[in-house]
Amino acid sequence: MYARSVSEQATVPSITTVLGRAATDLGGWYGYSAAQAAVGDDRLRAALGSPAQLRAVVRDAAKAAERHRDDAAARGDRVHTYAEQIALRAMGRPHRAAEARATLAEHGEERFASRFDEWWDLYTPEPLAVEVTVWNSTVGYAGTLDLVARIAGRTCLIDYKTKGTDRDGRVKSLDPKVVTQLVAGLKAEESLVDAEAGTWEPWAYGNADLLLGVAIGETEVVPVQAVPAVLEAHWYKFCALHRVWTQETALAAAGPALRPVPPPPVQSLPVPGAGAQATAEPGGA
Repeated sequence: MYARSVSEQATVPSITTVLGRAATDLGGWYGYSAAQAAVGDDRLRAALGSPAQLRAVVRDAAKAAERHRDDAAARGDRVHTYAEQIALRAMGRPHRAAEARATLAEHGEERFASRFDEWWDLYTPEPLAVEVTVWNSTVGYAGTLDLVARIAGRTCLIDYKTKGTDRDGRVKSLDPKVVTQLVAGLKAEESLVDAEAGTWEPWAYGNADLLLGVAIGETEVVPVQAVPAVLEAHWYKFCALHRVWTQETALAAAGPALRPVPPPPVQSLPVPGAGAQATAEPGGA
């Protein structure tokens, strides 16, 4: 969630929060991660004869996907920080590029920095804005763009994605939802000037020439362009997902959607012949 300033309450969702409304089936990945963790657990052989120990192995294996996700997110943050510092250095602004690279090296991730440096030298981007926060009041969302840069004379909105490497040594492909994310950034109406004062200005790059997703891996960096012909469809998709988010938020605020239903009260059933004068005793002739 984003606010107009650090002193105000958040009022609109982030671009990534809106994108999160799209259904994603990770069941297979979760199952594979758990099975792989269980098979690779050194305790497994000894645990086969002990239900208690086996439960401990299973419990830890069940959390393998979450651990992998969290580790990947932390790695992505470190790589993004390095990319940000390189852009700040290119703009002549204060930076911590050496420190960010040292942090990657401490985690055995310096190859990401080396590949990024090669891409930067090859494409020679001229940074115009780094980690810029944008806002759209009409739809109601905000977000932060990794980089706005001029490459070969063309203005580009750029989003970095840290990716793993496949068996062939190639960086894994980007998810097409990066296009939806970039389009939402393109459709921003304002950009942040001062978070403390809550000062904004009209978004200067709504007519950017290219939307680029940049996959950063240990073996290579692969930039890809969002195909112009699909941008409108991705914008409609984003707006639809925003409506889903809006309705989910409203339903959550409305309280429980279900409540128990008690059985109907017991009704007194009429006794046959009640109210009529008996004319004979039981067993009478």
